[in-house]
Amino acid sequence: PRLCVVGSGPAGFYTAQHILKHHGGARVDIYEKLPVPFGLVRFGVAPDHPEVKNVINAFTQTARSERCTYYGNVTVGKDVTVAELRQAYHAVVLSYGAEDNRVLGIPGENLSGVYSARAFVGWYNGLPENRDLKPDLSCETALILGHGNVALDVARILLSPLHLLRKTDITDSSLAALACSKVKRVWLVGRRGPLQVAFTIKELREMINLPGARPVLNPADFTGLENAIKDAPRPRKRLTELMIKTALEKPGEKTMEVQAVAAQAAAPREWGLKFQRSPQEVLPTTDGRRARGVRMALTRLEGSGDSAKAVPTGDVEELECGLVLSSIGYRSRPLDPAVPFDTQRGVIPNSSGRVEGVPGLYCSGWVKRGPTGVIITTMNDSFDTAQSVLEDLRVGVLDVSASREGFGAVESILGSRGVRPVSFSDWEKIDAAEVARGKAAGKPREKIVDPQEMLQLIGR
Repeated sequence: PRLCVVGSGPAGFYTAQHILKHHGGARVDIYEKLPVPFGLVRFGVAPDHPEVKNVINAFTQTARSERCTYYGNVTVGKDVTVAELRQAYHAVVLSYGAEDNRVLGIPGENLSGVYSARAFVGWYNGLPENRDLKPDLSCETALILGHGNVALDVARILLSPLHLLRKTDITDSSLAALACSKVKRVWLVGRRGPLQVAFTIKELREMINLPGARPVLNPADFTGLENAIKDAPRPRKRLTELMIKTALEKPGEKTMEVQAVAAQAAAPREWGLKFQRSPQEVLPTTDGRRARGVRMALTRLEGSGDSAKAVPTGDVEELECGLVLSSIGYRSRPLDPAVPFDTQRGVIPNSSGRVEGVPGLYCSGWVKRGPTGVIITTMNDSFDTAQSVLEDLRVGVLDVSASREGFGAVESILGSRGVRPVSFSDWEKIDAAEVARGKAAGKPREKIVDPQEMLQLIGR
């Protein structure tokens, strides 16, 4: 069987890995629109979380397998259609993730000083499409809308001491911008309460322990929560207990070590969580060009737990800030008119990864289940899709008696359209160049952010 996977992030690689491992004859081709592989592992994981990027080693083993081939710099839906891939392969798996962000849908969202967290993360992680973002960091207060791990990542990067960031693979230009940043206060705002936050305890603890930045949590926000969490699942319980403990801790109770760090920071930085506030409008400066604050509706919760809804009370509050980062979620886009797409939910309608109404077409990862979860969630999800493919091969739903040309057919299509794919060994040259540049600067790598430069490097 000849199979192909569209997208080389965790979903694509885990799907390919599982199929290759459990079917001794399958050949899998992986298509990626950028010259470089690994998707959000490269462009989403925070630069100061290098251990999370270790999965790249396993993905590299998969890509080097003699039954797997990587084709970068190929945009499916434009350079080659899904219909053309379906002609060339016995099965096609769409694992192209969520490359858009959800919009707030409020007035003032397009003022300068307002960015999506997705673009901001792409900027400091060297995602080519965000390399020219140039966020304005000249204000003292930043407001992040959202209570997920991405919101905490962004807050941490904004407030991290430079000496910590210098040792990471954060891009050179974003490091330079952060060195000049005036931001010293970050508020993370959510529509619901402390029991509904979406971030995890590891990320919260890291934020609380960030040198030179103090947490500002209002004890009143946590009144009575000890009782409410008695029967909560353990992760939720521990997370809430950590917030309560942080809210109630007096500055004097901190260790000598933390005091020493605080003393160093002549201008102590701070961050805090604000709850039950829903953004209504980004307020403009008098010239109408820039953000100067956000007007928020105060909310009350109806229902409890994860299903609690935030309902406006009628009261509003204005928060001053010159930088607004919206971190309310990623969104998948439809790739090709030939593929069914649920615009409401932002996913491809499917059952166990089998695309509804299109035999031989599958999906895995965020485009399959929505943009939630961590790498391990995506791994399990991709194995589930791979199982569906293997099952369909076994029972003959996928007819392998008809031979398919695979890349042979695609190559001539790409050739006729003037598209030259980038191979995995091409990527390894780019990788080596990045690592060499990083070494000179004492970093794990210095990412190349311009696709043209990547192509020049491999002699295009």
